[in-house]
Amino acid sequence: MSQPIHPGARIGHVHLKVADLERALAFYCGVLGFALTQRYGARAAFVSAGGYHHHIGLNTWESAGGSPPPPGHTGLYHLAILYPSRAALADALRRVEAAGLPLDGASDHGVSEALYLRDPDGNGVELYRDLPEAAWPRNEKGDLAMLTRPLDLAGLRAET
Repeated sequence: MSQPIHPGARIGHVHLKVADLERALAFYCGVLGFALTQRYGARAAFVSAGGYHHHIGLNTWESAGGSPPPPGHTGLYHLAILYPSRAALADALRRVEAAGLPLDGASDHGVSEALYLRDPDGNGVELYRDLPEAAWPRNEKGDLAMLTRPLDLAGLRAET
């Protein structure tokens, strides 16, 4: 039997193939507010939050002018961006709405509150915040019992 992964391991970044680098940067930097940390000419860029070297890589090396994969194919379902607070998630919602971007969904999972949308290349993007672990729903055995119910968007919009 193999040993479990070290509990300190984390997903460090995601690297996306995009059709148009400028369009992708307008979404990730312009709408979501990531900072451009490095650019590789006109074909690739790294963006981050909080001064990290990069959370998201974007490139057109194999995808310039391409289209999203059709439904029924394997690939990325979504990338998830974790916000540190409900107020920060509310700010993300305001940014998305100000840009006129539609949400695919908004869910309360018991462990988190999440907004779902698509980037300009059709990649799924989840914007979420975790609830305190003590509030996570559990079954009678004490196992995690995540759920999906509608998120109160009006309440989130009112958050400051």
